[in-house]
Order: sequence, then structure tokens, then C-alpha cells
Amino acid sequence: MATHSIIGVLGAGEVGRAVAGQAVRNGHEVVIGNSRGPASLQSLVGGLGPTARAGTAEDAVQPELVFLAVPFFAVPELTGLTDWSGKIVVDTTNQFAEANPWRGRYDVGDLTGSEWVARHLPGARVVKALNTMFASFIAANPRHAEGRQVAFYAGDDAGAKEAVADVLGSFGFAALDLGGLRDGGRLMQLDGPLSARHLLLQDVG
Repeated sequence: MATHSIIGVLGAGEVGRAVAGQAVRNGHEVVIGNSRGPASLQSLVGGLGPTARAGTAEDAVQPELVFLAVPFFAVPELTGLTDWSGKIVVDTTNQFAEANPWRGRYDVGDLTGSEWVARHLPGARVVKALNTMFASFIAANPRHAEGRQVAFYAGDDAGAKEAVADVLGSFGFAALDLGGLRDGGRLMQLDGPLSARHLLLQDVG
């Protein structure tokens, strides 16, 4: 993954930390940022290792490939954070209306959650991924004697999907393409048939 050896992670909650940990362990450089600033992340990046660094939210979205790990309802605040044109954004969010505790469903009308996210990040090449898993499953080694942890993904940009599949594969996941943001996104989003489903793929041959 030389093309995306530097990965941005926006959000330092459980999912953001899990993604950053997988990236560092598997040879990527990581810039992780949040709304509270780099000082709040020093302990985290110290535990991740030397290829991780803390940054501002603006720093975290500078790489070409960015994992979005913020609360769903915070997405509209990100529109002006950077020029999103051409960036690959891995949307790990779920449509919870409130956090701590997570509850309720944010109303986006007939859109899927990732279609709604894409509308707020103009020009971004959005790929839905990792939202169907609890953070502990993202953080754990996806390689098991029985098979590899499945990571579903969906998107409307073939090149972006290929790049995200490569990154997920580098983490050790079995990346499975579910199609576009509408049909695939409906399968993956909160209350969809694949939400909170943790599956292993047995490789044959």
C-alpha cells in the first residue's frame, strides 16, 4: 500500500483508536486528530508507536485516504474542514442521533447514511466500511485459525473501493464488496441485516 502509506484518522474514540492501531501494526503511518487538539492525543499516539502522530482535525484530513470515525451527527461540521475533492473517505459512522450512550436514529430521509455523509463532504470518494463491527473486533487480530474476519465495504467509486479494499486487506481482513452506497449501504447501516454481524471467511486453497 505505498500509495496510501499515510492514513488519516479523524476521531479518537473507540473506532478511531482501533483503526489507528491496525494501521500502525501493519506498516502504515497514521495522523490521528480530533476536535480537542494534539495535546489530548499524546498518550494515545505514544502507545501506538513511532509511525503515529497526533494532529489537529485539519491535519488528520490532509492524507489522500481518511477514516471518518466521528459521531454521525457531527458530520455537517466537517464540510469546510478541507477541500474534500478527490479524497477517499472511509465512512465508519452509524446513524445514531445521540452519543454516550448511543441511541436513537438520525433522520436522513430516503438516503443511506453514507449517501448523506457524501453530501456533506463535497467531492469526496466515500466508501462505507467497518461500521458493522464493534470496535473490539476492529482492534483485534482479524486472522484466526478458522478464517479471516470479514470487513464489508460499499461505494460508488471503483478506484476508491479498490484502494480501501487494499488497506483493509493489509490489516488482515477479508474485504467483501457489497456494491454501491445505496444498496450496499442499506445492508450495512444501523438496523440493516449485516449490522453488528461478525463473520469469518474460510479461505480455500
